[in-house]
Amino acid sequence: MAAVILLLVALASPAAARYTPDWASLDGRPLPSWYDEAKLGIFVHWGVFSVPGFDSEWFWWHWQGQQPPDPKCVSYMSKNYPPGFSYPEFAPHFRAQFFNPEEWADIFKASGAKYVVLTAKHHEGFTNWRSPYSWNWNSVDTGPYRDLVGELGDAVRNRSLHYGLYNSLYEWFNPLYLEDKKNGFKTQKFVMQKLLPELYNMVVRYRPEVIWSDGDWEAPDTYWNSTQFLAWLYNDSPVKDAVVTNDRWGAGCACKHGGFYNCEDKYTPGQLPKHKWEKCTSVDTLSWGYRRNMKLQELMDLPAIVYDLVSTVALGGNYLLNVGPTADGTIPPVFEERLRGLGAWLETNGEAIFATTPWRVQLENTTVPVWYTSKGPTVYAIITARPPTSTLKLSIPKTSAATKVKDIFTVLSVVLLERVDVNKFRSKNVKMKRNKQKMFLFQVTLLGSPSPLPWAPVYPNAGLTVLLPELPSTAAQAWALKLDAVQ
Repeated sequence: MAAVILLLVALASPAAARYTPDWASLDGRPLPSWYDEAKLGIFVHWGVFSVPGFDSEWFWWHWQGQQPPDPKCVSYMSKNYPPGFSYPEFAPHFRAQFFNPEEWADIFKASGAKYVVLTAKHHEGFTNWRSPYSWNWNSVDTGPYRDLVGELGDAVRNRSLHYGLYNSLYEWFNPLYLEDKKNGFKTQKFVMQKLLPELYNMVVRYRPEVIWSDGDWEAPDTYWNSTQFLAWLYNDSPVKDAVVTNDRWGAGCACKHGGFYNCEDKYTPGQLPKHKWEKCTSVDTLSWGYRRNMKLQELMDLPAIVYDLVSTVALGGNYLLNVGPTADGTIPPVFEERLRGLGAWLETNGEAIFATTPWRVQLENTTVPVWYTSKGPTVYAIITARPPTSTLKLSIPKTSAATKVKDIFTVLSVVLLERVDVNKFRSKNVKMKRNKQKMFLFQVTLLGSPSPLPWAPVYPNAGLTVLLPELPSTAAQAWALKLDAVQ
């Protein structure tokens, strides 16, 4: 009997689980809890593509890969570089001379983000560390002559942030990859001689807690040997218990296989997905990498970023917000302003975002859109448009005495994206307080201020109207109300 009990304990223990190299097994791995609780990450697209700083991080492909080439990229090169200039000649100019990983990490910490994902290698194949499988096409052998992946990782982790790495499976112009592609992906020279050894080296060396895979779509997962790699990652790697992965592991895998789902860039589901997902998007709406010709109107402003974060979290997603540093290693001030503004908003309202889960209702459209999140018995209602009056009406909360304690709101955080004026109906609130025998009461306060606000019921069984105070001006045009249940 004792042996049977020990066997059952071993089978029930997540640490004892061994994953086999097939999707049925790998997809059953529980997502490490830190990721779902984190909610917000910063994406960083940085590489040789930052040197031309034109078009996007796909510049090389648009200039010399696709047929016909993008005329804007051809014109840019002809006007600014001598005839015959090749893309690899940009690498020595990727100097990162002003790159200060401590300053970057300070900005990321100030944004409120809980994790950072850096491009270790994009589709151009250039690695931001000294990969032994990318000789002279990496940041230590040329350009910065620095281990960018390692330096940023140390700084980020010193601020208690999780660190992840983006890795492109394919490389546009790698001869081994092009040979496999010509062979209909029936050979695997690129995978066996370049991709997999490099991936193993990256994981063992830097121990990323996120592996953000990309560049998978031209070939099936069997070509990339994705399931074999993930089985090792989950079973035997130095990050086997903490690492999370996305869903870009081969043609047809998106939104079907992997850890969390990206589905597609800037994915925005219309309803609550059944699987953990992440929305990746960029402050620069036209590019992930730095563009020297970006315009202010092409960037997300702070209210748009706050709305995007709120709606993503309400639907159960994480929000990965991208910035593109310059080739000399600076984060453009306009990006820093957005990140610090987001952090300032989260400093007050983060309890409605971090470590929350989707509620039974994600969106209520009454006089204004209201997004809901929850945390145990706590529910948050997040308002993302200006209420037409100085009152905030919520139809979903149950406030009658017949409501079970586990179903009522104990905390309500309301985010208002427009200024409103309040100072009425306190007498009605006083009458409510005298009626304790018939109704559960809620104490409403503005987050950051202890003074209670007046409120009144809407229906016999549900709903309440909150009287809004004069709200202080903030860069994010956002505020939060907290509503506590009392008897």
